[in-house]
Amino acid sequence: MICFPNAKINIGLNITSKRTDGYHNLETIFYPVPLTDVLEFIVSENKNTIHVSGTDLKISANENICIKAYNLLSTDYELPSLDIYLHKNIPNGAGLGGGSADASFFLKELNNFFNLKIPDKKLMDFAGQLGADCPFFIHNKPVYASGTGTIFDEIKLDLSLYYIVIVKPDFSISTPEAFKNIVPSIPDISLKELIKKPIKEWKNFIKNDFEHSLFPKYPQLSELKQKLYDLGAVYASMSGSGSAIYGLFTEKPTIKENFKGLFFWESSL
Repeated sequence: MICFPNAKINIGLNITSKRTDGYHNLETIFYPVPLTDVLEFIVSENKNTIHVSGTDLKISANENICIKAYNLLSTDYELPSLDIYLHKNIPNGAGLGGGSADASFFLKELNNFFNLKIPDKKLMDFAGQLGADCPFFIHNKPVYASGTGTIFDEIKLDLSLYYIVIVKPDFSISTPEAFKNIVPSIPDISLKELIKKPIKEWKNFIKNDFEHSLFPKYPQLSELKQKLYDLGAVYASMSGSGSAIYGLFTEKPTIKENFKGLFFWESSL
């Protein structure tokens, strides 16, 4: 069985409060993008193995989120041993949800392949135990997310007429580091309303709170965002807690030469 877990971007991200359990409440828009990993598994006669190629994850096999997803599901369902092959195209520590997508797609494919008949709601519960972004990838459609990022409201948002460019410097940002200097606040106008504005106006209203705390520490991120605007983006932002920066364009951009030495990816949406 082979599948292609895709990345996501955050359009706006407001940290609204800190919870008593140590987590934060937020609001954001999740939007799927066609930057994909490749995930395949076959039934094995031996113990589980995972083979990772592409981007080096720099973690042990047992730390891989796909193994964690298998172990979680196997507590309630009988599964055979598998040989798992994961080719990583989505960069790590980028705010693009690559690991979360791998885990959730794996859950879905295990469910389908072995006819486990797990309903989507229960799959989302399993996914939520693996990571805050994971439940989004069960349905993999644009949503307004609130709470810790796991309460979803469907939205009508179609960016299919736009092109996207994603750039990432050669460093990543951990989630604890991103949250370290965050000061929560409730925005005057919810993202659910702001997203209805024309996209050319988003840059004046829609923001990512992590930029305020991370751009002073990592000025290259601010420079990359500005460069995307200078090259014609109608909207640019850091995705999630970074360090990837994306830009939306109305026409197919030819700007790759401006980002030599960096991760660079472009596509229609």
